[in-house]
Amino acid sequence: MGSEPLLELQAIASESPLLSSVLGNWDKIALPDCWLVAGAIAQTVWNRAFAFPPAHGINDIDIVYFDADDLSEDTEAEHSARIRQAFSGLPVWIDIKNEARVHLWYEARFGYPMEPYTSTADAIATFPTTATAIGLRPGLAGLELCAPYGLSDLLGAVVRPNKAQITREIYERKVDRWTSLWPQLEIIGWDR
Repeated sequence: MGSEPLLELQAIASESPLLSSVLGNWDKIALPDCWLVAGAIAQTVWNRAFAFPPAHGINDIDIVYFDADDLSEDTEAEHSARIRQAFSGLPVWIDIKNEARVHLWYEARFGYPMEPYTSTADAIATFPTTATAIGLRPGLAGLELCAPYGLSDLLGAVVRPNKAQITREIYERKVDRWTSLWPQLEIIGWDR
């Protein structure tokens, strides 16, 4: 992937009051293998593409990390409380997940088991759509990117299922919500 799509994404993130606030204060998060991921990034891009206000439709900001040495729900909750407090001025929920422990609760929530992830990048590669399978974090030379399916769907406002982990029902529920907020999205059906 060339640098042009990444530069476009960096510009969009830097103009977003939500994303820039989190990325600009990344030192307050202080978690291993940590990324800002998924919906808030995609929805910020869609808001810009369709001339909506920057925070339109964004309910939460997902931050994921990977700590296989501490799979405690209590530790994850402590990190969540600390980070929510650090970003209490933001008008959205901050959702913190240790991707190393997702397999411990996934079946109870979604009805089928999954294999443990081996890293945060491994988890991002299973996110529900190619456009939301995305992670950003500050690096030495600007933003670092984790985009296992590239940036073309994200920047092109294309919603395509990533069938690595989700079901048709989960995908269609997301599509229903998103098309009510961003009706101009190009939706790729589950069976395509």
